[in-house]
Amino acid sequence: MSDSLVIIPTYNEIENIEQMVRTVFGLPKAFHVLIVDDGSPDGTADAVKRLQQEFPESLHLMQRKGKLGLGTAYIAGFKWALERHYEYIFEMDCDFSHDPKDLVRLYEGCTQKGGDVAVGSRYTKGGQVENWPWHRLFISKGAGIYVNIVLGLGVQDATAGFVCYRRAVLQKLNLDGIRFIGYAFQIEMKYKSKKAGFKIVEVPILFKDRLYGVSKMSMNIFKEAFVGVLQMRFSSDK
Repeated sequence: MSDSLVIIPTYNEIENIEQMVRTVFGLPKAFHVLIVDDGSPDGTADAVKRLQQEFPESLHLMQRKGKLGLGTAYIAGFKWALERHYEYIFEMDCDFSHDPKDLVRLYEGCTQKGGDVAVGSRYTKGGQVENWPWHRLFISKGAGIYVNIVLGLGVQDATAGFVCYRRAVLQKLNLDGIRFIGYAFQIEMKYKSKKAGFKIVEVPILFKDRLYGVSKMSMNIFKEAFVGVLQMRFSSDK
C-alpha cells in the first residue's frame, strides 16, 4: 500500500510511458500511479494495460475520449484519488522534464517542511532549467513575475506543473469551480490553495526539456494564462 498517488496525464507518450512507470516504481518510497490518457492514438493506453499485468495493485489507468485538456485530466485524477485512501496527490509530466526522483523531495516538502502544497520549482534558489531556448525561458520567468504582480501569489514558479498536494487541500477546494486547463490551471490551483489558507513551499528542481515526443505547449495556452490571471484577480469567486 502507499499513501501517495502520482497523476500523470498522457497524450502520445508511447516513447516515455514504460520507462516513466518503471522509474517511479523503482524509487525508495512506494508510490502508486494513475495514468490519465486522452485517447492517445499511438498506443500509450495499451502499453499501460500491459504494465498493469506486472503492477496490478499500484498502476491505474483512466481512459478519456479525445484531448480534453491538462486541467480537466488533473481534476479527474484528483477526484479519483479523493475517493480512495491517498493522503498525498502529485502532478507530474510523463516526458521526464520532471525527474521522478524528485517525487520523494516533494513528499518531504509536505511531510517534513510543513507544506500543504509542495511545488517543484525551477526558479527558487537551487532550481535550474536545462535545454530550453532563451525565448521560452524568458516567457516562463516573465509569467511568474506577472502572476506575482497581479495576484501577489508569492510563488516564484507559479506555472510549475510538478506539485504535491495534501489530501486536505483538494478536499477543501471546489474542484468543479476550477476554470482553466493550461498554464492558468496551475496558477489557479496555487492561488486558490493560498486563498484557502494553505501553506505553499517551493522545492528546487532541475527541469529538463523533453527528449522524446512532442511538446503540448501552444500560444493559446499562454494567452489563457495571461487573461486568466486577470480574471482570477478581479473575480468575485476567490
